[in-house]
Amino acid sequence: MWILFAFGSALFAGITAILAKIGIRNTDSNVATAIRTVVVLLFSWLMVFLVGSHTTIQDINGKTYLFLGLSGLATGASWLCYFRALQLGDVNKVTPVDKSSIILTMLLAFVILGEKITLIKLIGMIVIGIGTYLMITKKQSEVKATDKRWLIYAALSAVFASLTSILGKIGIQGVESNLGTALRTIVVVIMAWLIVFITGKQHTIKTIEKRGWIFLCLSGIATGASWLCYYRALKDGQASIVVPIDKLSILLTVIFAYIFLKEKLNRKSTIGLFLIVAGTLSLLLTI
Repeated sequence: MWILFAFGSALFAGITAILAKIGIRNTDSNVATAIRTVVVLLFSWLMVFLVGSHTTIQDINGKTYLFLGLSGLATGASWLCYFRALQLGDVNKVTPVDKSSIILTMLLAFVILGEKITLIKLIGMIVIGIGTYLMITKKQSEVKATDKRWLIYAALSAVFASLTSILGKIGIQGVESNLGTALRTIVVVIMAWLIVFITGKQHTIKTIEKRGWIFLCLSGIATGASWLCYYRALKDGQASIVVPIDKLSILLTVIFAYIFLKEKLNRKSTIGLFLIVAGTLSLLLTI
């Protein structure tokens, strides 16, 4: 069952990237992140009350709160970097770098969580790594001085995303998955809005157009659905397998980017995407 939740997470995550890209076109990335996080928070707590897990809050121990909180901080940092990268670069370039967190997460799962490393997993990581490299590299004639900024933010997003998964895996063990997702989202909301006020961008909220609000809210709902599926899968499954499946959202993101944003892949990027998908699917053989 956790496999289905992992694929569900990938589906909603793929939709999220496109909706967010459209929503932040004329909006400060930090403000956009903070707004959509509020939507995620409301959606998460709605699910908590629907399943009735709010009655178990008193049973949560200090360790669970600690790791859920740390996971929330890592998520907030990852989001802030990711959506800044989306503002600066193409979805088809930013997303593969962000999804490279797969490799780091798998390594951390082996080291910290003690998950078994197999030959198939090792080959899968290498193939995913090669595919990611092919997708983000450009011809020399296409490179501009400003291009490196999105790459830095995307790389930081990947690092924090890896920490999010490992910390979340540890924290989610002591709590119902929907409740755990809702609790950690509180931390993300606080962090996101703190950044907005520190940078003095709160006044830009009133300049957001109606269209921007719609897509930011839809993006938040898609993110909330992705998170609920993701942490449900992460609670029962292996992080070294759940995370790569979740990152298959890159395939949907590329398809949607082509349809709605008219972003096209060159031959090298297409081969890279194929390798990422193939490497990820090969991990299913280890289940």
